[in-house]
Amino acid sequence: MSSDFPIDINQSFENVQSVNSNRSLRGLFLVGLTGGISIALSVICYPFISPALRKVCLPYVPATNLQIQNVLNVIKGRKGKLVDLGSGDGRIVMNTAKAGFESVGVELNFWLVMYSRLVAMKSKIKPSPKFIRTDLWKYHLGPFTNVVIFGVEEMMLDLEKKFSEELSEGTVIVACRFPLPNLEPYLVIGTGIDRVWAYRISKTKP
Repeated sequence: MSSDFPIDINQSFENVQSVNSNRSLRGLFLVGLTGGISIALSVICYPFISPALRKVCLPYVPATNLQIQNVLNVIKGRKGKLVDLGSGDGRIVMNTAKAGFESVGVELNFWLVMYSRLVAMKSKIKPSPKFIRTDLWKYHLGPFTNVVIFGVEEMMLDLEKKFSEELSEGTVIVACRFPLPNLEPYLVIGTGIDRVWAYRISKTKP
């Protein structure tokens, strides 16, 4: 039986090719978009995830207002240079700078360092707080007479050795969340997670 509407086979084939081509382009676009998003997320998340890949992980846990106040109570009346090891969002550095210290934050996470620098720039605090992106184990502590550390239990012994080797007589260390294992604190303030332990470096053998 003849058809009143003759079929153009070549045209139909071209239409099928066009549809398949459009689908392929959409597929490639989606694959590219997904890949781009995955790469972007990886770049953003890596500084937060990478500490977990290290032998001793120092996670980012924001200090509470009470913890900050306890730190300020320990160093009240002191002066000089202060370093916060693992400075996170920079709150300790900012608050100690407000109290008159020449404060430096040492932090490995790129985004936290950038955030801290931006907040410091906008705050116009004098003396101006500084933030350095580096591994705290490679950073020499000799110039500082005040040290703050929000550590984890697994790293406190190694930190104690670093303090003993690099810090000078009379330097005050404020340990938050976990105490140093062998040194005797001269002052303990607070309870629970807000507790801080204060130590003073002594090079004199008993």
